[in-house]
Amino acid sequence: MPATPLPAAPLATVGIVSTAPTGAASALELDSATGAAVSVHTALVVRDDRLNVLADHRASVTGTLLEARRPGPSGRLITLQALGRGGWHTLASARTGTRGRFRLSYTPRRVGSKLVRLRFAGVPSERASHRRLGRLNVYRLAEASWYGGGGSLACGGWLTSATMGVANKTLPCGTLVTLRYDGRIVRVPVVDRGPYVEGREFDLTEATKQALGFGGVGEVWSTS
Repeated sequence: MPATPLPAAPLATVGIVSTAPTGAASALELDSATGAAVSVHTALVVRDDRLNVLADHRASVTGTLLEARRPGPSGRLITLQALGRGGWHTLASARTGTRGRFRLSYTPRRVGSKLVRLRFAGVPSERASHRRLGRLNVYRLAEASWYGGGGSLACGGWLTSATMGVANKTLPCGTLVTLRYDGRIVRVPVVDRGPYVEGREFDLTEATKQALGFGGVGEVWSTS
């Protein structure tokens, strides 16, 4: 007599823990609705920056790439970008090291002032991110003095003790000039003509002098 077959045991639930290579699984999260793997958020944290430099001197930015609020992996490409007429373009790039740390350096050759940012383009497991840094100001040394009083300005308007600006012999009226002195920075327009003393390039208005903590005559850093 044939033996009566025993009932089949229920099949155990099989789950796939990860199809990602070792070391990549930590970069993936599961969507709570679908259970599908999704890329995680990233952020760029700046630890230190040197963005006010003389031409031909090195500017630098150091920081950390965070992944889901934790230090990210090594080998990720971070770029330093400047905003120009055609959009953002890359000035320098570097890859992250231990615990997502990075250091970017760039040596500008021309004076000027540009908006800059950090950018991480992202990878399949990590979303792209960027961080605005403000301005990269590249200076040259310029001899300056200051003047006060009242009267009309060559570029229009009247000079008062509250007028922020500089006098210059050749720059167009309204040109914005970034000046740095003893760690202080102002960005002011050309409002007048002068100075007419040999060797001096700028006459600072009284308000500009006060904002910079400038003395009587001396060198300032200028982006123009």
